[in-house]
Amino acid sequence: MFTIRRILDDATPSSRTAIARAQEILRLQFKGVKDEEILRLPDKLRDPLKYRFRSILLVAESSRGRTLGFALLMHAADLRFAYLDYISTAPGTTGRGIGGALYERVREEAAALNVTGLFFECLPDEEALSRDPAIRKLNADRLRFYERYGARPVDGTEYATPLKPEAGNPPYLVLDGLDQNRPLRRKEARAIVRALLERKYGAACPTEYVQRVVDSFRDDPVRLRPFRYLKGDPPRSGAAQRGAERIALVVTGKHAIHHVRERGYVQSPVRIDAVVKEIEPTGLFRRVPPRHFALNHITAVHRREFVSYLKRACAAVPAGESVYPYIFPIRNVARPPKDLPLRAGYYCIDTFTPLNRHAWVAALAAVDCALTAAESILRGERLAYALVRPPGHHAERNAYGGFCYFNSSAIAAHYLSRQGPVAVIDVDYHHGNGTQDIFYQRRDVLTVSIHGHPRHSYPYFSGFDDERGEGPGRGYNLNLPLPEDIGGEAYRAALTKALRRIRYFRPRFLVIALGLDTAKGDPTGSWMLSARDFTANGRMLGSLRLPTLVVQEGGYRTRSLGVNARHFFQGLAEAAMGEPAPSPAPGPAQGPRSSAAAEAHETSFRTLVKVPSP
Repeated sequence: MFTIRRILDDATPSSRTAIARAQEILRLQFKGVKDEEILRLPDKLRDPLKYRFRSILLVAESSRGRTLGFALLMHAADLRFAYLDYISTAPGTTGRGIGGALYERVREEAAALNVTGLFFECLPDEEALSRDPAIRKLNADRLRFYERYGARPVDGTEYATPLKPEAGNPPYLVLDGLDQNRPLRRKEARAIVRALLERKYGAACPTEYVQRVVDSFRDDPVRLRPFRYLKGDPPRSGAAQRGAERIALVVTGKHAIHHVRERGYVQSPVRIDAVVKEIEPTGLFRRVPPRHFALNHITAVHRREFVSYLKRACAAVPAGESVYPYIFPIRNVARPPKDLPLRAGYYCIDTFTPLNRHAWVAALAAVDCALTAAESILRGERLAYALVRPPGHHAERNAYGGFCYFNSSAIAAHYLSRQGPVAVIDVDYHHGNGTQDIFYQRRDVLTVSIHGHPRHSYPYFSGFDDERGEGPGRGYNLNLPLPEDIGGEAYRAALTKALRRIRYFRPRFLVIALGLDTAKGDPTGSWMLSARDFTANGRMLGSLRLPTLVVQEGGYRTRSLGVNARHFFQGLAEAAMGEPAPSPAPGPAQGPRSSAAAEAHETSFRTLVKVPSP
């Protein structure tokens, strides 16, 4: 058994390990590629503008973590094509279906990018171009494999012209149309070929050579070589139809046990069902089962006395009943009452957040979901969504309230902060007072909150714009309180300010405390955001292109809750998985490329395809 995971950059330890193992396979399987080119792999993933391609690394791993193979896919968003740079299994792993599974996943990724087609190079199977019978047979086996997917060499061009006349085995340019049955027009093909030769090989290909190859694409539409190894039409794999699964979704049924059937209690289990019903049919999500984490992850953020109190108090409440605080310690906060129900006011910030038998269990389950999603980010996922209930952003180091018991967003942010700086942006209608309190004296976690002004919005006593942090955390808390009646345009103006601060901070990870109570008609808010606004907001946040964990907070209008969530994640995924605008400078990538590119072109080591024979 093996799994395939996507690596978009080297931001996490897990990603860096996967990149190193892919580099090792490159050295072993592609002897003609120089080491400086192999060492450039992390930079390709990290800096797409430099190379004018966005690179995506796919790694096949065994259940024990052994790397079994990899594929490197390059995406040119400006010309809407994908290019398979390398695909290879590790030595000694052929015949196990790994190469085929990797190629299937490459097709899924390319289809999800909405490209014209998937291009790659493959050594020739014609005697005039490949004189060695043994090599020619291997070439034929590979081309036979790709014909299963309808992928064939582009016919009637001079792409297979070597840079030096004496060089043998010049590669074909192969096109996999990803089952779209869409002809490739000559104008598109010429632009794509020029981009490949100039961006990938840089100065290695002389201008006159590039122009000669580009001009040789004369057919309109471009012709593919007739099927040589398969009879009839190739079977449709369906891989290109499914699209890549992008977002790790972590949700648990334990949230439903915490249901207070009292008038006015809007924090009901149907909220989760409404979101799941809308987002799962999009195909953007992949379910990840939550796993249990030790209590010390909670006590790293909340005071032990507070955590201990919640556990004992919830267990002491009779079944079917709830306790609400009604006495608050204004004069003497140092001596809490011994009676647990009376002590509720010592730890609570309001009079409407209940303690009952199920609150503790549901709050623990929410934390487990958030930490599982954070763990998936550290393992290489680009986006993860902890769809939790109860919410958490009002829970402070030593207090609960606002339907929140443990601050799942803050706990996950602290967990991620061990691997690099984290930015937490709270987009709930209400100020994330708990998250601010927890990180107020820290500079490794930037906290940003866009919320209704405390003059008119809960929690009323925090969220002012002059609250900027203390001690080492001075300047690392940003509050953007907004008027009572605003729409999408005013909200995006505040979000622009928030993103500017986050970019300046340069975090390694982003945590989004997602409140959907900013929507028009939400019973706890007063703003007028529409589904279209949520798409735009998601797209803006996704433009940060950071490994991103989304943790659910508020949102209580169940009629529109799921629709708004769907629009938000569609915008987020579109931007987070897309490519930044390419460099406007024409021609090759910035800086000279090494001679490895030239040698690879001349000796056909850039043929990329080390897939086992069918």
